[in-house]
Amino acid sequence: MKIHEYQARELLSTAGVPVPAGSLLESVEAAAGVYKDITSQAHTSLAVIKAQVHAGGRGKAGFVKLVRSPEETTEAARFMLSNKMVSNQTGPEGLEVKKLLVAAGVDIAHEYYLAITVDRTKRRNILIASREGGVEIEKVAAENPNAIIKQELHPLLGLQPYAARNIAFQLGFTGKQVGQAVKVMTNLAQLFVEKDCSLAEINPLIVTPPTDKHPDGEVLAIDAKFNFDDNGLFRHKEIQALFDPTEENPAEMRASRMGLSYIALDGNIGCLVNGAGLAMATMDTIKLHGGEPANFLDVGGGASEEAVTEAFSIILSDAAVKGILVNIFGGIMDCAVIAQGIVNAAKSIGFKVPLVVRLEGTNVEAGREILKKAAGDLPTLQAASDLGDAAAKVVKAVG
Repeated sequence: MKIHEYQARELLSTAGVPVPAGSLLESVEAAAGVYKDITSQAHTSLAVIKAQVHAGGRGKAGFVKLVRSPEETTEAARFMLSNKMVSNQTGPEGLEVKKLLVAAGVDIAHEYYLAITVDRTKRRNILIASREGGVEIEKVAAENPNAIIKQELHPLLGLQPYAARNIAFQLGFTGKQVGQAVKVMTNLAQLFVEKDCSLAEINPLIVTPPTDKHPDGEVLAIDAKFNFDDNGLFRHKEIQALFDPTEENPAEMRASRMGLSYIALDGNIGCLVNGAGLAMATMDTIKLHGGEPANFLDVGGGASEEAVTEAFSIILSDAAVKGILVNIFGGIMDCAVIAQGIVNAAKSIGFKVPLVVRLEGTNVEAGREILKKAAGDLPTLQAASDLGDAAAKVVKAVG
């Protein structure tokens, strides 16, 4: 589960990580008043207005703007709330912007990158840091891997202060900045574990220029991103309350309500499979035969006819789908029952694209016979003898 930046900033602030003052904005009419409130709190005339969407590339798309007056804030808000944001992460269709963050502007002496995520190869949580903040960390890792600092977190003790101090020194923090940076890192690490995060990212973490109040500068988080492990959300009602369904793929939300595991992809061959591992193997086999899967869809081991019908409907709601491969292994379930359910579902929906079905398992011959008899009523239906045969047939059928 993802949350918006304004929500992430609130989490950081609650956890003791300093962030500039900010406020949520949802209408053009309120823009001037929000600007005045934020700038008066922070004793500055500079503010930044940011689109709140679950996608990156906001700055390059023109949806992060510096403003210095109520009029500029109103103009920026009107532009963002009346135009879709198009970036390399949204695709050409873009995303509708419904919420904006207005935050106090700050002077920046240096930017850093800081994140905690899961290193699946080492089965540990890991802290990643870099002096090159404000840019894509993947680009930094590819072009200058020596600029990336990594620190494994102890499974029980988490990030120890001595390790955080070592990272602070490697990043170039000096004087009182070191203590501030250590506090940010240890608080972020604690928050990551307490909230069952899969990613907790601050980019950029900044140091402000020296002032009379902060002669060594001030360490602040001015942008943040959090992802949460869906399997741990039952423990966190307060995190569940932050979920924004309008930012999710409608087909994925629809599948979730039916207990189906569905993820939209960029290909043109829909997949309906029972079992996550079998679904992955099915997509790999489609790729092996030169095709492109349009989705991952696991209907589960005990899918009903209703669930199969809904699964077909969800797949076909994607206009890019030109064919469907059904790959079912009947373990506990009877293949004859599965086959009849597929046929009934296909008839009720009305297929206009090729449908290739591969069955294996309990009572498979009876299931295949049902498919064979149904071919007359469903001219797009083809039965396959094995997975390779099914992938070859569906790839050929979609051209």
